[in-house]
Amino acid sequence: MIRTNVVTLTVIPAVAYRRKLASGGSGIVILREGSAQPGIAAISKTSGKAIPAPNTPADFPEEAFAEAIKLTAGLPYRKQGGFTYSGEGSQEIQEPEMQETETLADSDEYKKLVEAYTDQKGRLSYDLLNRDLIKFAHSSSKVRAMVENGTKTADIRRYVVSTKFRNVTGKKDLSEEEIQKMADLLDEVSPKSVFKELNAGLKRMKSRK
Repeated sequence: MIRTNVVTLTVIPAVAYRRKLASGGSGIVILREGSAQPGIAAISKTSGKAIPAPNTPADFPEEAFAEAIKLTAGLPYRKQGGFTYSGEGSQEIQEPEMQETETLADSDEYKKLVEAYTDQKGRLSYDLLNRDLIKFAHSSSKVRAMVENGTKTADIRRYVVSTKFRNVTGKKDLSEEEIQKMADLLDEVSPKSVFKELNAGLKRMKSRK
């Protein structure tokens, strides 16, 4: 079960969390003691480093964003509103450039996926996700038939992921587009090849046929 998605920093007296940016991609929000303006940054998809927003105060050091990115790795996005830093002198924080309507990250289906594959530390676990997918692949007669028939690994993976995501979310009519978007979101939360282990497991199955 998810415990928290807000972390405490040591570089500066502040807390931080991840947000889904309205412009797309993953972002970091830092709420600093005594500062009415939060530090906001996008996370580069290539370098994994913070790209501070133009209105981020100059006294938010690069090291604080680096620590925030590290500590929030694997944690789910936090929705806007309802949280203020309780340090002395803190104020209600406004994030106008990040306001948005309900997104896929806020959906019940995505939350069920995150909860299903969250470890005891409250972090999204790619190991749990891939182990479950590989276990399903080995137990599925259809997957075995696809392997025997020489179906491409990408097509087998698509079937395995789609079937499991529909089962976990309880929504049997999830479209392939929705499933792909969920996979992309999982990849944003803790950037890596989300199905790397699954791909390797399917290739091993094919090599033993």
